[in-house]
Amino acid sequence: MLHFTQKQINALEHLYKINLINSCSGYKSANLIGTKSAQGITNVAVFSSVTHLGSDPALLGFFLRPTTAIRNTYNNIKATKLFTINHIHEAIIEDAHHTSAKYKYNVSEFDVTNLQETYKNNFWAPFVNGSPIQMAMEYVEEYPIKANGTILLVGEIKDLYLEDTLLETDGFVNLSKANIAAINGLDGYALPQLKTRLGYQRPKKMEETLQKK
Repeated sequence: MLHFTQKQINALEHLYKINLINSCSGYKSANLIGTKSAQGITNVAVFSSVTHLGSDPALLGFFLRPTTAIRNTYNNIKATKLFTINHIHEAIIEDAHHTSAKYKYNVSEFDVTNLQETYKNNFWAPFVNGSPIQMAMEYVEEYPIKANGTILLVGEIKDLYLEDTLLETDGFVNLSKANIAAINGLDGYALPQLKTRLGYQRPKKMEETLQKK
């Protein structure tokens, strides 16, 4: 098994180190975050850091890089308090990945890709048309990560839209039915398939554990 010490990691070539550390943490969610500025300019960008924070209230969070550079997604959310989260699926992977390119604030990624914006129930921010799972989000709060200058931004789900074939009878959303993508590192896209579901686990009785040994 390969072994990298902290000293060796710190000494790695910059791009190699970025690829290594971004991919060793495992598969990440693949989402497009849609926003619109107060002036009406839309923006959509790929994020691999969206994560569940709680179900009641329904909170999701995602991480933003330091705001020392222009961050259109962050600026739009701060100005309007609204954004959308849209799952990336197999048919849009290439266009979704291209939204990571750095365009000027007055250029909408919807105009330079085949991604199409759509609106629901007069919500300010654009959804990505055709995404199997779409969420209307409202800004709640943010937390600066002092160690590296990133920001954890927290939002609450105001509306949830999903293809009806994905929803199981117990409320479970089966992502594999829609070929929803996951991200490995910065640029690796995978299509996970559901293997099994396991029930809620309770501690084993000591006698049962001993009997099986």
